[in-house]
Amino acid sequence: MEKGLRAYMEVLRLVRRLPAETRPYYAKYARENFVNYRNLDDPSTLPDLLRRAYNHSLWVLNKYSVEESVADSLKKVCSC
Repeated sequence: MEKGLRAYMEVLRLVRRLPAETRPYYAKYARENFVNYRNLDDPSTLPDLLRRAYNHSLWVLNKYSVEESVADSLKKVCSC
C-alpha cells in the first residue's frame, strides 16, 4: 500500500509538469486508476501495476514533449 501511495504522489508531481489545460484530465485519470487498484486481491501483481504506471507516465510525458528525466523518482518507486 505504501509503495502504491508513493507512486501516486510521484505521478501527481509529474502531472504538474504537463500543460495547464491537460492537468485536470490526467490528475483525474491517475486518481481513478490508483483507486481502482488500491485493494489488490493478489499483492504479487503490484510490481506489474507499478511498471505499467511508470510506462504510461513516460508515454504521457513524451506526448507533451516533457523531458523523461523528470520521472526518475517515479522510476525508483516503481522498480522492483
